[in-house]
Amino acid sequence: PRTTLLFLSPKDLYTAPDSCKGRCEEPYSKEDECHCNAECERYHNCCEDYYRHCRPVGFSSSRDTITDEDLLHISEQLYEADHNKAQPTDIAINPQYQASPDETGDQEDRSPQPLYKYVNEELFSKPTYASFIKLLDNYQRVTGREEDVTAEELREQDNFLREVMKTELMKKLFAFLHKKNRYGSEQEFVADLKEMWFGLYSRGDGEQDSSGFEHIFSGRACTGGTGGAGQHQAGGFTPGSRLCLGEVKKGKVSGFHNWIRFYLLEKQGIVNYFSHNFNGPWDTYPDVLGLQFSWDGFYKEVGSAFIGCSPEFEFGLYTLCFIARPGRACHLSLGGYSLSIQTYAWTKSTYGNGKKYIATAYVISP
Repeated sequence: PRTTLLFLSPKDLYTAPDSCKGRCEEPYSKEDECHCNAECERYHNCCEDYYRHCRPVGFSSSRDTITDEDLLHISEQLYEADHNKAQPTDIAINPQYQASPDETGDQEDRSPQPLYKYVNEELFSKPTYASFIKLLDNYQRVTGREEDVTAEELREQDNFLREVMKTELMKKLFAFLHKKNRYGSEQEFVADLKEMWFGLYSRGDGEQDSSGFEHIFSGRACTGGTGGAGQHQAGGFTPGSRLCLGEVKKGKVSGFHNWIRFYLLEKQGIVNYFSHNFNGPWDTYPDVLGLQFSWDGFYKEVGSAFIGCSPEFEFGLYTLCFIARPGRACHLSLGGYSLSIQTYAWTKSTYGNGKKYIATAYVISP
């Protein structure tokens, strides 16, 4: 008998569970990769095409829906409330060479000087900055090495959340999400932030070795290979690469250094700034810059990153977009200028009643 080989693409194999087509209001099943019922927004586990196919009216009524206009309005409120951001005299950057789209993958250092000429490190004594910086040191550098979360580290997570929740910015974010029926109390919101951002899941060989906070703000190393060959996309994880600062999702590479982390590593000589491909329209901080650089000798071609914002600003915007537009572009307005953020949920494990961890979040390059 003749043997027929049937080659199925990943799309053929996985389209059904990834889509809400024909599945609107389907009862929850933990076997499903993503969901299409009215509760999926609350648990951050809707399929990416949920809005296109199911057109929900919110959890109980249309007033609970987070509209595109709502996002533009609340993001401007959060922008205005970032009282801990750097002032113009706090940071001096030297962007130097602007790379064309054809040059960003060249791995050439076209900027002889560091990106940061000056940072007023008194910023780092502010409570949200100080608690944020303490968290950066808490992670194993290699994926697949189980994180040993000490009692001290858990206290540092709680301290960071406590400090950011004291800010007007995070209070405004909670008030908005409370009004939209996402959370019943601030205590519920903080408990969910802790799981969403700091809950451990496996990016490696089954070890609980990663969290959304670590991936997005700290960066990490990946096992496999010893050189940087092939790793020239935005912190991508490709064959032959050892260090990785992000992940590949549907062919798109995401993840980048937080500006504070970048500055501290550049000061230590671990990061070498190469060039930029985008400089945002803002003439005050926070600004946005598209960066190319090497980290510990391995090249990163990165999307846009915030410069000069407070930790709570970045943390709050990513949280907003993960809750309101998980897996989709989240269109915001900051100081009258448009900006979009992409988030993705971790799909392989959940917490609570099927809620999904944040896997990555980043500013979409214009």
